[in-house]
Amino acid sequence: MDEHSSPLVFVVDDDAHLREALANLFRSVGMSVELFGSTSELLYRPAKISAGSCLVLDIRLPGVSGLDFQDKLANLGNNIPIIFMTGHGDVPMSVRAMKAGAIDFLTKPFRDQDMLDAVSNALVLDRARRTSDGELSALVKRYESLTAREREVIALVTSGLMNKQIGWELGLSEITVKIHRGHLMEKMAVRTLAELVKAYEALRPVLNK
Repeated sequence: MDEHSSPLVFVVDDDAHLREALANLFRSVGMSVELFGSTSELLYRPAKISAGSCLVLDIRLPGVSGLDFQDKLANLGNNIPIIFMTGHGDVPMSVRAMKAGAIDFLTKPFRDQDMLDAVSNALVLDRARRTSDGELSALVKRYESLTAREREVIALVTSGLMNKQIGWELGLSEITVKIHRGHLMEKMAVRTLAELVKAYEALRPVLNK
C-alpha cells in the first residue's frame, strides 16, 4: 500500500451522513480520510501508515462495538490513538474508554472545532509514539548484534561494577573486559557510560519480557 504523506484519520460510524461530514471536515484541513461503516471493515485493512494516524470511532456499532474493538486492537498490539464519539454516552462508558487509553470522548452533536482539536492532539501523540518505537527498534537491533559475552559485560557495567570486578565475576582479565567493553559501546553507538546506562535502561522492558 502507498504510504500517506499527510495525516490519516480513520472514521468508523454506521451513519453514512456523519461519515461524509467528518470526511469533508478533515479534508478541509489537509488530512487524508478513510471511511468505514463497521469495525470489521477496518480490522483487515493493511495498516502501513507513515505520517501519523488516528481513529475516530463510534461507540455503538453493528457487530463489534467501539469499546470491544478498542480491546481487540490492544490485544493485537495496535496502539493507534482513538477518539470515541457517541449519541448515547454515559459515565461508565467514558471511564472505560479513557482507562483503556482513548484520547477523547465526544458526545454527539459535537462542535467541528472540538473534533479537530481532539484529532490534532491524537496525531501529535501518534507521531511521538512512532518516533519512540522507531528509536527503540533500532536500539534492540544494536543490542542483538552483541555477543553473549558482551551482553554479560553490558549488564555488569550498567549495574555499576568496575572492570576489575567484572573480570572477577566472569573469570576474565581486566584487559579482556576492557576490550569487550569497547566493542559493545561501539556496537551500541554510545560514547560514555552515562549514554550506555540510558540505552540499557530503555531496553530493560524489552529484555524482561
